[in-house]
Amino acid sequence: MNLRHTLLAASLIAAGAAGTALAQKDQVYDPAQLPEVKGKVAQYLLTPHGDVDGFILADGTEVHLAPHLSTQLVFSVKPGDAVTIHGLKAKAAPLVLAASVTNDATGATVLGTAHGPHAALAQIETTGRVKAQLHTPHGDVDGVLLDDGTIVRLPPPEAEKHAALLADGQTVFVRGFGYAGPLGKVVAAQALGADKDHTQPVAGPRPPGPGEHEHEHEWEHGRGGPGGHGPDAPPAPPQ
Repeated sequence: MNLRHTLLAASLIAAGAAGTALAQKDQVYDPAQLPEVKGKVAQYLLTPHGDVDGFILADGTEVHLAPHLSTQLVFSVKPGDAVTIHGLKAKAAPLVLAASVTNDATGATVLGTAHGPHAALAQIETTGRVKAQLHTPHGDVDGVLLDDGTIVRLPPPEAEKHAALLADGQTVFVRGFGYAGPLGKVVAAQALGADKDHTQPVAGPRPPGPGEHEHEHEWEHGRGGPGGHGPDAPPAPPQ
């Protein structure tokens, strides 16, 4: 079974166990059968809507969950908490697709899926030094973490195209849309450059307006987000 099929199997296990552990009387699958990873949460991973779709551990490991688990996750797990994750680990990257996340101190466990509204998006510009690359659940690079904690997202083909700008230690200017708030800051890139006056466009659709919704993770996997096959891209930002 290849990594893609294995990760899909883990997703089905997580999806089959709806809600938090406090409401798991009819749970069919036991996530504890999956490999265990322990660590301390460093910061949340965010979608451009401000949904939390996982977190980064202190050792740099990325942990992915469905973004609609955002509410349950932020109430159960916070930066600084020690956690135990059951899920599948990627072979080629420090990446875990989680079926369950447990706060070691409180015992609160998050698994399954839920639905909720997305936040409105804002136009954002930011500059920072690249601290680490970020990945999709399939292991493809789909963004970077800047030294100030800002998350920059773009689809894997665009990440590959702009690899030199996104290399560790590089200073990058980013223009795009996303979320900045109590949970952190995330930008879906529409333009990248070494500075504000020298940018390159990043392919992608217009950002959703208030009341509009993107399909879960479409922008991350290149199906409906920047560089994907969704709506037409906006004009390139002014250089």
